[in-house]
Amino acid sequence: MPKTASPKIAVLLPCYNEEAAIGATVAGFKAALPGATIYVYDNNSADRTREVAAKAGAVVRTEKQQGKGNVVRRMFADIDADVYVMADGDLTYDPAAAPRMVDMLLADQLDMVVGTRRHDEKSAYRGGHVLGNRIFTGLLAGLFGRSFSDIFSGYRVFSRRFVKSFPVLSAGFEIETEMSVHALELRMPVGEFETAYAARPEGSQSKLSTYGDGWRILKTIFNLYRVERPVLFYGAIGEVLLLAAFLLALPLVRTYLQTGLVPRFPTAILVTGMVIVAVLCLFAGLILDTVTRGRREVRRLAYLSLTAPPAA
Repeated sequence: MPKTASPKIAVLLPCYNEEAAIGATVAGFKAALPGATIYVYDNNSADRTREVAAKAGAVVRTEKQQGKGNVVRRMFADIDADVYVMADGDLTYDPAAAPRMVDMLLADQLDMVVGTRRHDEKSAYRGGHVLGNRIFTGLLAGLFGRSFSDIFSGYRVFSRRFVKSFPVLSAGFEIETEMSVHALELRMPVGEFETAYAARPEGSQSKLSTYGDGWRILKTIFNLYRVERPVLFYGAIGEVLLLAAFLLALPLVRTYLQTGLVPRFPTAILVTGMVIVAVLCLFAGLILDTVTRGRREVRRLAYLSLTAPPAA
């Protein structure tokens, strides 16, 4: 039998002001995956990131729209490969884990492998970020039924059919959340691989704003829940309105049974309006669910039109 050709692997490194780390990051992935092409996408760096990356042997490209989500959208659109390895260019992720993550993707024919972070240094992963990760991971599991151990990990390996069927709507650091929901909603085969997470080298600073990006991620989760689960989202709003209307109506009903009169017309009108809005929410959820199912079918067909990862 003819020997199966080796898969074409692309390493994608989104960067912004990573002069201190990008050279070692590129060198690490070149050593770990000798046959892969290393792409560095610079996002308006004000330092020598592009120059250092090119000198280290990477293919350097630029994305002018600021934000990690915008960079990922450009990378996924531009690069054609069988397997995609994505990591931050700040040397926090272990390049030596990449071959095993790629092997896992190919051996099990998965569409995404998430590198769950294991850190031994406190400076590598701030306590607030650890707590936030746990909260958001639990929230995602509660809303969508399943989740990953580390939904914010930027270290991931993808199949071609994941990359080319992923629309990428996010602009910033909420991109990892969108990736996770995309895989869960299309019921893609996915896996997790524990990998070391190191502190940033001297001169490299985190671009993540704990509160600003945390708020954007929270909004993204609820927006995705609204779009992907409209019956549950709008149904919950309708249930709250019905419960409030019931509590407001109890005294009115009691007074009517005793006297045959409804003296508090403003409350009665409010209750009636709340019930009408609650019913409208329910029907809105049912109608939007039909739209969501149609969109999900289109995404699933786009996903199925692409070839599966080549078996190892």
